[in-house]
Amino acid sequence: MRRTIRTLALEDVKILVDWAAAEGWNPGLGDAVAFQAADPDGFIGAFVDGEMVAGISAVAYGDDFGFIGLYICRPDRRGEGHGKAVWDAGMARLGDRTIGLDGVVEQQANYRSMGFAPVYRTIRFVGSPNGPAAADSDICVIGAELMADVLDYDSRFFPAPRRSFLKHWLRPPHIALAIVRDGAIAGYGVARRCRDGCKIGPLFANSLDAASRLFAALALMSGPENVHLDVPETSGSFAGLLSSAGLQPGFETARMYRGRAPQLMQSGVFAITTLELG
Repeated sequence: MRRTIRTLALEDVKILVDWAAAEGWNPGLGDAVAFQAADPDGFIGAFVDGEMVAGISAVAYGDDFGFIGLYICRPDRRGEGHGKAVWDAGMARLGDRTIGLDGVVEQQANYRSMGFAPVYRTIRFVGSPNGPAAADSDICVIGAELMADVLDYDSRFFPAPRRSFLKHWLRPPHIALAIVRDGAIAGYGVARRCRDGCKIGPLFANSLDAASRLFAALALMSGPENVHLDVPETSGSFAGLLSSAGLQPGFETARMYRGRAPQLMQSGVFAITTLELG
């Protein structure tokens, strides 16, 4: 068996995202393009006889922060060392940066052994909200005139600039909304079509009220299907609000970091952007 490790082309990233769907992670329908835009060299695969057998994302956000995700070995090739090979390649690529990941419960002990420490739990909430949303004059679609303000606002809640990623994430067919008060952004959120329903992420806001209003508007514009959010336990009573709206808690992950955990306005993170890229 001759294994080759290389950077993934876009078509390979699409395959890796499809593997994530098969694992039950419910990625977005167009995630691969936006993901690769974040860091074109940040996706690595193991290939045997020209076929990808394992993959990982090791996205570098500048010189100080990186994120590991999409760490998957094809089920029929597990136990052959391919997963370990792409893990080592991804970690080597990110080097001495602080590295984050969202670890499923079953793998958290393994990640601890490799130097990752948990910071908070994240719970996925799923369901169809049970109440109609009222018209909200403070909420608007994010267009070119708001882009610079949104990028600046995002930096309060994410550890590094991610302009290339957000330029894709904030444009149609994604639904990107901001709540604006007295000329300043008080929160923003994005909804995207997924294999099952729509997923909202990120949802960043100055307050629970702003987050709940953005959630209601995004859910309304997403249609009658299920809505999914990955909600940190640091978001206070937002989980209770979602439960009251008819959503149910699902699987759990933990945000873990190797290196110094970033200092962020964590209480304003009501839903993370993605489990794959942070």
